Amino acid sequence: MKRIFSGMQPTNRLTLGNYLGALKNWVKMQDEHGTQCIYCVVDLHANTTGYNPGTLKNATREVAAAYIAAGVNPEKSIIFAQSSVPGHAQLGWMLSCITPLGWLNRMTQFKDKAGKDKEKASAGLYTYPTLMAADVLLYHATHVPVGDDQKQHVELMRDIAISFNQHIAGRDFFPVPDPVIMGEATRVMSLRDGTQKMSKSAESDMTRINLTDDADMISQKIKKAKTDAGLVPASEAECEGRPEARNLLTIYAALSDTSREAVMAEYGGQQFSAFKNALSDLTVATMAPITGRMRELMADPTEMDRILGASAVKANEIAEPILKNAMDIMGFWRA
Repeated sequence: MKRIFSGMQPTNRLTLGNYLGALKNWVKMQDEHGTQCIYCVVDLHANTTGYNPGTLKNATREVAAAYIAAGVNPEKSIIFAQSSVPGHAQLGWMLSCITPLGWLNRMTQFKDKAGKDKEKASAGLYTYPTLMAADVLLYHATHVPVGDDQKQHVELMRDIAISFNQHIAGRDFFPVPDPVIMGEATRVMSLRDGTQKMSKSAESDMTRINLTDDADMISQKIKKAKTDAGLVPASEAECEGRPEARNLLTIYAALSDTSREAVMAEYGGQQFSAFKNALSDLTVATMAPITGRMRELMADPTEMDRILGASAVKANEIAEPILKNAMDIMGFWRA
């Protein structure tokens, strides 16, 4: 069986970039024959940077609600909170003990997130990639949908799996997972700077479209999105050196399930004002049902907890025997 594992942190609100780059593709994957999908809210990872313990639980519910509102079906896929399966932390520690320091030193995301004062960064942020490896390997997942910025972490988890298999297990115990990068919008960029990724943690809310934004806010953000003095590009050559134009074309293509070339064929040579109006209408039409469904789900936290709890049982049923086998391989005593 092809087994998919992926997840998102419950830090800040999810964005259009999260929807186009991940959620939309997750929905397609769950309907593939012979595929089991496990989608996690990675709340343990949220602890690696500044977070609010008082809001974490509700933020976890909100991210799970976004999954469901976008079309992930809890009857078809497993949707659960990472912390509800103890095996994540257990296997994360076990793998950190066999991961060379040099491998972690190569991880560029730690440098990016820690910033200039890395001495104040948490140890958890530094070992984040080994916990991410545990997230996937704990379920013997075969494929990991990721954005371009996470490819390095998947390469590390592949190295960890191969090393464990060769040097500790002496056999192919962990599947070596493959990254899956799909769709037009694998990397949606900021509405204010086409060279930066659309981030849910960016200081300005105008850089992104949140899944909780209403129609008026979405329209306002798109109309104020940065462009240039030229017309809408009509070819890839005309996109060169124009990252903001390319980003808006990419967003339109992803929302309409078409190619950037097809969008340029329709709108190339027009004023950006006309194109932004069309993009605004398309974005509102796509996102309004998701936003509305999220509100309905969040209005009933008891039901959200029921869904997360039922899926946690399913996740544990898969994870526990794999963890026990890994412990046996590493020589741990257990009752």
